[in-house]
Amino acid sequence: MRKILITGGAGFIPSSLADRLLANEQNFIVALDNFSTGRELNLPRDSLSNYQFFKCDVNDYGSLSKIMRHYCFDYVFHYAAIVGVRRTLENPLGVLGDIDGTRNVLSLCIETNVKRIFFASSSEVYGESKEFPQHEELTPLNSKLPYAVVKKVGESYLESFKKTHGLDYTIFRFFNTYGVKQSQDFVVSRFLSSALSNQPITIYGDGSQTRTFCYIDDNIEITNKILCENLALNDVLNLGSDIEISILSLAEKIIEITGSQSSIIHLPPLEIGDMSRRKPDNSKMKRILGRELISLDEGLTRIINHYKKTLPL
Repeated sequence: MRKILITGGAGFIPSSLADRLLANEQNFIVALDNFSTGRELNLPRDSLSNYQFFKCDVNDYGSLSKIMRHYCFDYVFHYAAIVGVRRTLENPLGVLGDIDGTRNVLSLCIETNVKRIFFASSSEVYGESKEFPQHEELTPLNSKLPYAVVKKVGESYLESFKKTHGLDYTIFRFFNTYGVKQSQDFVVSRFLSSALSNQPITIYGDGSQTRTFCYIDDNIEITNKILCENLALNDVLNLGSDIEISILSLAEKIIEITGSQSSIIHLPPLEIGDMSRRKPDNSKMKRILGRELISLDEGLTRIINHYKKTLPL
């Protein structure tokens, strides 16, 4: 049986990853979360023989050590982090504290003979880039966000642990990812919630800033494939769509698809943290995935259909 640790396991992406990995009975999954940003409702509802959850803060070495020494995992997905632009801006010291968590996880990986660690980095490491699409060799790190600095430090830790201790790794730089489990701290879920209840959709600034949006199933499928086929070893991958859309156009699209009566209200621009453009070079991702990504229209329709089945609208 393959023993796998997922930190931040109550978060949107890591809990979705756990769901996928648990479908294989040869995987034994342990998930950790301190619920600072993760949500208990994201955790598997069924009692599964190949799953265990612990409330644990990876920044607390003692608590983490007990779990990692007990199970001696084969693989670790280190996804625990304070996430969300506003949350990270409001809690910069907490964000910087996540450096301790990464160091703790890596040190214990060495001590417990973990075969490979997968790290959730971010498109934020590119900062306000001057080059598009943003490829994996481009890391200007000119962002003012502590979150971006922490993610780049985490990447450097993985590279250094490989050179010093031989610990294999894969770094995922996540671009905007959306799906059913995502909280309303993030743009797609927030816009959808407002549209489905015919409430105003609020946008920071004029909405000309562009993003790309990757449906969660694409993210999870490629992650699972990389794990199972031992791909992208000691490599960095952008995980995200390469189709840009402005935030204003996104709001208009969601209003159209949902048939909403919502209006669009423009708020003052965020002072920092709202980069004008994001577009990854996702050629590595596409090559491994072996197909085109799920379109934004299709992804939004899947979420809306799920909401209609589960929520009183």
